[in-house]
Amino acid sequence: MPNELSQSTCEACRADANDLHEEEIQELLPQIPSWTVCEEENIKRLVCSFAFLTYEDSLKFTNEVAKLAEKEDHHPEIFLEWGKVTVTWWSHKIKGLHNNDFICASKTDDLFKEFE
Repeated sequence: MPNELSQSTCEACRADANDLHEEEIQELLPQIPSWTVCEEENIKRLVCSFAFLTYEDSLKFTNEVAKLAEKEDHHPEIFLEWGKVTVTWWSHKIKGLHNNDFICASKTDDLFKEFE
């Protein structure tokens, strides 16, 4: 069942938008329990790896995430390998996490459910 985040739509993120505070991040994380917050180059990011039985399913999932990214106009880093796809969401303009990242992470989870 889709959660509130996956029913939302990304908003345009301006370069002067504020990134989420730690309290806001901790409030949203329970809605996307398979995701972790990682920090790379002083930028917080949401990261999740998804397991697949075939390379073909990994590739199909990657393409579905790419379609989602185009629809939301918010683009993740996607790492495709045999049996696994790792997706990383963050807001490039603000160099941190925005509500859009949580929305897209939740929608990515919904896409993965179609492969289970």
